[in-house]
Amino acid sequence: MGLVLHVINHTAQARSVRLGAADRDDLCGEVFLNIVRSDYALLRHFRGQSSMATYLTVVARRVVVKKLLQQRTIARLGNGSTEQPAQEIADREASAEQRLSNAEEVQRLLEGLDATEAEVVRQYHLQGHSYQEISTAVGVPENSIGPILSRARNKMRAAGAGAE
Repeated sequence: MGLVLHVINHTAQARSVRLGAADRDDLCGEVFLNIVRSDYALLRHFRGQSSMATYLTVVARRVVVKKLLQQRTIARLGNGSTEQPAQEIADREASAEQRLSNAEEVQRLLEGLDATEAEVVRQYHLQGHSYQEISTAVGVPENSIGPILSRARNKMRAAGAGAE
């Protein structure tokens, strides 16, 4: 229960979402419903490639993010209007264009890293893998992942500042 609550709080904070006690309880219940759904199918799919805590953390984060996105969509459409103003459509298109630009920028920054650093950054920040999972995939000691990430972030910041 503590792990799930921690994931809920961390995920909400990372997405700048304020949660009340009732929201937190609802999200916690949703996580546990997903775990017990279909006679604990989610737990039967656990392959043991990580710790159970890591697996449950990933499961909880996915459920929480999905529910937060649904709530945001419902809140946005809550005004009862099904028509979208032209400005909102233009904003969404601009947002999609910005995301594409950001993806190109991220790719450019990753190309400035050596292969190991780029793979560690990709797995940690883009794929959400744990240090242990990255360590196994990349073949470096787990206690080296943090310093590699730090070094890569510094290189990316320097490259980003140089591009401006």
